[in-house]
Amino acid sequence: MIIETLDNLIEAFVTASPITQALVATLFTWGMTAAGALPVFFTDRENRRLLDILLGFTGGVMIAASYWSLLAPSIEMAGDLAVPDWFPAAVGFLLGAVFLRLADVILPHLHLNAPMEEAEGVSTQWRRTTLLVLAITLHNIPEGLAIGVAFGALAYGFDNASLGAAVALAIGIGIQNFPEGMAVAMPLRREGMGKFKSFWYGQLSGVVEPIAGVIGAAAVLFWEPILPYALAFAAGAMIFVVVEEVIPEAQRSGNADSATMGLMGGFVVMMVLDVALG
Repeated sequence: MIIETLDNLIEAFVTASPITQALVATLFTWGMTAAGALPVFFTDRENRRLLDILLGFTGGVMIAASYWSLLAPSIEMAGDLAVPDWFPAAVGFLLGAVFLRLADVILPHLHLNAPMEEAEGVSTQWRRTTLLVLAITLHNIPEGLAIGVAFGALAYGFDNASLGAAVALAIGIGIQNFPEGMAVAMPLRREGMGKFKSFWYGQLSGVVEPIAGVIGAAAVLFWEPILPYALAFAAGAMIFVVVEEVIPEAQRSGNADSATMGLMGGFVVMMVLDVALG
């Protein structure tokens, strides 16, 4: 009975529209963020070294996904356009970075373990909790877009756009979302916030991914020529996040070597997922 139900669910997912597939995939990644926040119910202690390793792992997954799942397909798909093969990837990549930079300047947010005076974005009286959640939310926008664009590409039957590759991307991003939920919930609990509220804010940082995923899938379905640009856009946004925030945060507390090995591990896991399933 259970196996039959699973088979039916898989069949329903495979035959669903790209927008529905993107929604389901990003609901999974949001769920992984929530799962990462769950330990706050069982412990008040934060293992900073473990968190830095997991943040490094997050960076590795995002770097690998940016190339294998986004930039490489963007370059290959550009062969069908009347532009040089490198053009959509280069333009989209830079636009993704510019978009995140503008969001970084405008959106009020605060990086993990940073004092309030280091809050970025426009000046605001918002509480520390809100600013911490917004910082992680900013990370998750390009991740949701990447998944949405990957599933949206399936509608056009490109050889380098497969369901397996899109699923691999969702799995990889879901895995690296686990430490992001933890990275929000545990510091809030350590500062004296209740367990449920700490969990709530931890999972809330991932709610933007289903929204961004649906937007990404719908955009490329509406206008096919933007597909290679959209893939590269998501890659540029993710690399910006990794270099500007994830890596510095992972190495802030003196665990640079451990965080670096975590990054190497995350890169390999995402590479294997994409090559094996794609």
